[in-house]
Amino acid sequence: MAAVTRSPSAAASWAEAFASASNDDPEIQAHGKYFTCSYLLDATEHQFVVKVESGRVVDVAVDPGPLDVPYQFAIRAGVETWRGFGEPVPPPMCHGIWSATFRRDMKLEGDVLVLMQNLRCITRQIELLRTIGAPV
Repeated sequence: MAAVTRSPSAAASWAEAFASASNDDPEIQAHGKYFTCSYLLDATEHQFVVKVESGRVVDVAVDPGPLDVPYQFAIRAGVETWRGFGEPVPPPMCHGIWSATFRRDMKLEGDVLVLMQNLRCITRQIELLRTIGAPV
């Protein structure tokens, strides 16, 4: 898997772990036949553009420049919110993207229709943070 990076780091290792966990997840593979999109996970310290084709993560660009890698929507949140998602038992308001947008600092931007069309698989990818850890 190729990734655009400024320097090799723990972020690149996280990106590989995220792609592997997603591609090996039976639920995503069962639901993801039409899960095709690119989206940005913005964790303040690092940004990741996740490219998914037919339910498989084919690339995760780490800290791309603003015009390097296109994406359809963005999920943005601060470090503490992402770390909450990475807990085995998430604290209140870190158990899902909707709760984090209502009560924390998470923002959903861009073509939210694409997010909604792929919501179950994206929700599952966020749930995988409980096992692989937060992106920051």
